[in-house]
Amino acid sequence: MQKALVWLRRDLRLYDNAALHHALKEGKQVWLTFVFDTDILNPLLKGELDVKGFKPDRRVDFIWQGLKQIDDELRKQGGGLIVRFGKPTECIPVIAKELGVETVFTNHDYEPSGIARDESVKSSLEKLEIHFESFKDQVIFEKKEILTNSNTVFSIFTPYKNNWLKTLQEKDLAAYECNPKPGQLAPIPKKLNQAFPSLESMGFCATGIESYLPPGSEGGQAFLEDFLPRIDQYQIGRDFPAIKGVSYLSTHLRFGMLSIRGLVREAHRRMLAGSMGATIWLSELIWRDFYFMILANHPRLAKGASFKPDYDNIVWESGPKAKKLFSAWCEGKTGYPLVDAAMHQLNQSGYMHNRLRMVVASFLTKDLGIDWRWGEAYFAEHLNDFELSSNNGGWQWASSSGCDAQPYFRIFNPITQSEKFDPEGKFIKRYLPQLEKLSKKTVHAPWKAGHIELEAAGISLGRDYPLPVVDHDEARKKTLVRYSVVKKIT
Repeated sequence: MQKALVWLRRDLRLYDNAALHHALKEGKQVWLTFVFDTDILNPLLKGELDVKGFKPDRRVDFIWQGLKQIDDELRKQGGGLIVRFGKPTECIPVIAKELGVETVFTNHDYEPSGIARDESVKSSLEKLEIHFESFKDQVIFEKKEILTNSNTVFSIFTPYKNNWLKTLQEKDLAAYECNPKPGQLAPIPKKLNQAFPSLESMGFCATGIESYLPPGSEGGQAFLEDFLPRIDQYQIGRDFPAIKGVSYLSTHLRFGMLSIRGLVREAHRRMLAGSMGATIWLSELIWRDFYFMILANHPRLAKGASFKPDYDNIVWESGPKAKKLFSAWCEGKTGYPLVDAAMHQLNQSGYMHNRLRMVVASFLTKDLGIDWRWGEAYFAEHLNDFELSSNNGGWQWASSSGCDAQPYFRIFNPITQSEKFDPEGKFIKRYLPQLEKLSKKTVHAPWKAGHIELEAAGISLGRDYPLPVVDHDEARKKTLVRYSVVKKIT
C-alpha cells in the first residue's frame, strides 16, 4: 500500500494504537486526522456562555490540548495532524480523496450513533474505491468475545469477570508497535495544511483544566506514575473521597490518551504477584469492558430504555415539584452535606469520586423519586470522563433498573454514607466551607445540631445552608411503594 490515513477519535495517542499500527505496517506514507464532530459539539454550545459568548467545556478543551501534543510530536517527525471542524461523514471522504489514500484506518466505536456514522463513512469511501478498516482498541474483550457456557451474552458481572480472567492471554495485552520509519509520517499537502482550528473558532474557550488535569499521553503517564506507588492500597482508600485513594486516570482512558492494554497489563501483573489493591482496580477495569459489552449487545439502552423493561413502568415524580428538587440536586442544595459536596465537586471540576457517584445517584432516584435519566443526562453534560456505556450502566445500577443492579430495596442512607466514608467531614468542608466550624458529628446532618452549636458556627439553616429538601426515612417508604410495580420480578 502506498498511502494510508488514520482517523483518530477516542484513541488520542501515538503509541500502542491498533489503527496506527496497521497503517504503519501497510502504508508507505501515513497521515493522521481528527474531526471535531459538529453533531457532537453543537449541542454542547447550548447553555451558559462566558462574557465573550464562548462555551467553557472542559472536555473540548482537554481534547484540543491533547491534539496539540499529537500535532507537535508528528511535526517533529515530518508529519502533522490534519484537524477539521465539521461532520466526519463529509470531512473524512474529502481528506482521503485529496490525499489519494487507498485505505482509511480507525478503531471500533460501540455506540449506536458512532456505528451509524462509521457505516456512512465506509459507504462514501467505497464509492471512491477507498477501503475502510476498523480495529478493536479501547477494550480488551468486545461484543460477543466473552460468552456464557450456553453462548449467550452475560448480564451478571461476577461470572463475566471470572470468564474474562479465564479467557485472558498474554497476546490480549500485547502492545501494538507504532514506530514509523524515517519519512513514513508524510507532511501535510499544502492544500490540506490548514491552520489548527482554535477553540474560539468552534464556539468554545479555554477552561484551565490543565491546571489540575494535564492533557495528552504525557499527562496520563504522569498520573499513572503517581498512582502506581499507591495501587497496592487501592482497596483501602478508594471509597474515601477526602484522601488520594483512586487512580484519577478515567478521563485520560476515556479519550484514549492511555492504552487500556497497558493499564490492564500492569494491574494483572500485580494481581498475580498478590496485590489486593491491583486486584480490585483490575476488577474496575473489567467493569468497563462489561458495560461496553452490554451497550454493544443492547443498543436500545442508548435511547433511554431500562435494561429490565419492567422498570419502565415506574412512575417518577414530575411537574414543578420534581423540577425544583432536581435543581436543588444539581446545584448542591439538598441539605444533605455529602450529596451537596459531591455535586459541588462535579460542577467545579468535572470530576466526581466514584463512591459519591453512587451516593448522589441513589439520592436522586430513591430519595427524591426522580427519573434516573435526568441524572444520567446531567452527568453526561458535566463529567470530564463521560462514557455513554459506563454512565448508563452506573445510573441503571443505582436505580435498580440495570443488569446486575443493586436490589430496588437497597437505598443508600446519605447520612450513614457520610459518616462512614467521610468520618471527619474533611471532604464536606472542602466543598461546603460554610460548614467548616461544625463538629465531625454534626457536619453530616447540620439540622441535628443544637441551636448553640449552629450559632457558634455562624450558621443559620435555610440561609447559610439549606434544610433537607426531603426526609430520608419518609422518602424511603415512598420509594418502596414506587418500586412495588416491579417487586414481583426482582
